[in-house]
Amino acid sequence: MRCFSLYSLALGLPVVFVFASPDISFAFDIFDGPGLQDSTASKPPQDLEYTTGGGVPYPQPYEAQRISETGPLLLQDFHLIESLAHFARERIPERVVHAKGAGAHGYFETTTDFAKQYTMADLFQRVGERTPVTVRFSTVGGEKGSSDAARDPRGFSIKQVPVINALSNSLTNNLPVFFIRDPAKFPNFIHTQKRNPQTNLKDHDVCHYYLSSNPESLYQVMRLFSDLGTPAGFRFMNGWSGHSYRLVHTDGSFVYVKVSLYSDQGIRNHTNSEATELSGSNPDFLTQDLYEAIEQGDTPSWTAYFQVLTADEAEKYRYNVLDLTKEWDPKDVPLHEVGRLHLTQNPANYFAEIEQAGFSPSHMVEGWEPSADPVLQSRLFSYPDAHRYRLGVNYQQIPVNCPLNPVANFQRDGHMNVDGNQGSRPNYPSTVQPLNLPNRPYYDNHTLWIGSAVRYLSTISDIDFEWPRYFWGNMSQTDQNNFVDNVVGHLGQVISPDIRLRQANVFSRADRELGMCVHLGLLRLKVYRFQQVKELRKESMLL
Repeated sequence: MRCFSLYSLALGLPVVFVFASPDISFAFDIFDGPGLQDSTASKPPQDLEYTTGGGVPYPQPYEAQRISETGPLLLQDFHLIESLAHFARERIPERVVHAKGAGAHGYFETTTDFAKQYTMADLFQRVGERTPVTVRFSTVGGEKGSSDAARDPRGFSIKQVPVINALSNSLTNNLPVFFIRDPAKFPNFIHTQKRNPQTNLKDHDVCHYYLSSNPESLYQVMRLFSDLGTPAGFRFMNGWSGHSYRLVHTDGSFVYVKVSLYSDQGIRNHTNSEATELSGSNPDFLTQDLYEAIEQGDTPSWTAYFQVLTADEAEKYRYNVLDLTKEWDPKDVPLHEVGRLHLTQNPANYFAEIEQAGFSPSHMVEGWEPSADPVLQSRLFSYPDAHRYRLGVNYQQIPVNCPLNPVANFQRDGHMNVDGNQGSRPNYPSTVQPLNLPNRPYYDNHTLWIGSAVRYLSTISDIDFEWPRYFWGNMSQTDQNNFVDNVVGHLGQVISPDIRLRQANVFSRADRELGMCVHLGLLRLKVYRFQQVKELRKESMLL
């Protein structure tokens, strides 16, 4: 009991106030609110009342406070101001690459014990083990509103959430190689796929200037301008890691590995004319196809395979196994099934579950390590850094990115920290309240480097044209015809004759017949356009 007195002038008497002692046992959980909002998100609208952002019931979302029925608005109308202010902030920065995408949830099931002999990673230790996954498919170069059917590589990003040993991400594409093997080229390459800084239009000259100046890109160009560059659906394309990784066992032994995901639905592609028509009639076709298939129970799946090379085999392989512009030929390095990926669940909210998903190859479980592939090494930084910019420094607290095992470190504070900020524990390595340090799973003594620091840029050799030559030689006649038509149609829009000639000559280095087909196609296109100009001039003279 507490009391204090106060003299009242009105009564001319002292007044005594008596207060009960506070109940110091009272406490509340600040996470009750987030938990309530999370459960509210899944309720149907008929079970809820309309409220402000603060949860206060509000009778009419369309009304505004004003002076009479014809006067100005009132600044005190918080509901209106809150609605307008939030609306102006609904968009977050779109991804610089892979902006347009679709996604779903499901699981990865280990189907064989092949990987167990090479890695300690928990998800591969038991046949039948199921791991929750979130997958996002995407185009690469276009903006968020661009067409699904554009001629472009397709991203195939996988976020696995093992209950043991943390969260793992795998970044794959629907093509097994990429345009570059020198990481410093990446930003400039992507600039050539974006819009011209003056015209704000896609620039075919700049695109083919880059490709013809960097012919190590040719194999990727060959696959892209085949009908594989316009898949008929995300369900109907394969995925490849492209990069080499390392599988590591408890004794520190390791092998190099590449991952392939083969569609159990088979491969289906659009021709260029079909893709062009879809871009106009239904630019979201691939997104719609994936969503509707899962919604109707026609759930897609992919069989996962590993290719493995020991360090000795890698050293003796016919080319650098860390070169992102080349495949490992399955005839030389066999495919071994390790599991199956199933997509079974559409997102309940696209923004929360797919747009906010952040994928990064630097998120690896014990037993899965990066190789020295320089492009992979650069992505280990650039991907999580992009998420820190786009989603915020605490992006891993967003539910779709949040690990299912405890997080305990010294990364505190920052914008939108919403998970308790690791409580009252010391925010430094304390000896008074020490944080337990886990045992090192293995000693990584097998990567010993000999040499000095150098500035390195790869050079072109004849081996860079072997895979393009092989790819062309194994196409059917129909696929070869489609390929030439696709290349000529795109390259024919280049204004500079020097760039057209240089790009056509790059194709000739892979195969003389291919080069001749491209040269002749461009010549026929030039004659056709010349005839069109003559006819237009003739018509204008008649007028």
